[in-house]
Amino acid sequence: MPNFSFVLLYVENPPASAAFYADLLGRPAIESSPTFAMLPLSDGVMLGLWSRKSVEPAAAGQAGAGEIAFTVADAAAVEATFIDWKKRGLKIIQQPVEMDFGRTFVATDPDGHRLRVFVPGAA
Repeated sequence: MPNFSFVLLYVENPPASAAFYADLLGRPAIESSPTFAMLPLSDGVMLGLWSRKSVEPAAAGQAGAGEIAFTVADAAAVEATFIDWKKRGLKIIQQPVEMDFGRTFVATDPDGHRLRVFVPGAA
């Protein structure tokens, strides 16, 4: 079975997006060029940031059609991350709220990709 190893986002400016994610996640880019950048997420999974103008085949979807989700330890961590991201100027498209899967909020990156932070609710 193939190994899951990448999340790829199509972006306008890979170096700028890499700087955004490096600052947000506290992880430096390990590769960066005008058309592609890469950062480690966790456990061997990488975040690839590929120039929307150079990806082949051409991308048809729009940013915001999916999400990258980040789990945190508890509801207090959801709130702390929300406050931090709001101070950083991220656009918040969903305020912290309790949903059927747990406490969550959603922000977007500069390209409009959705970033969900959540703590799973009790099963």
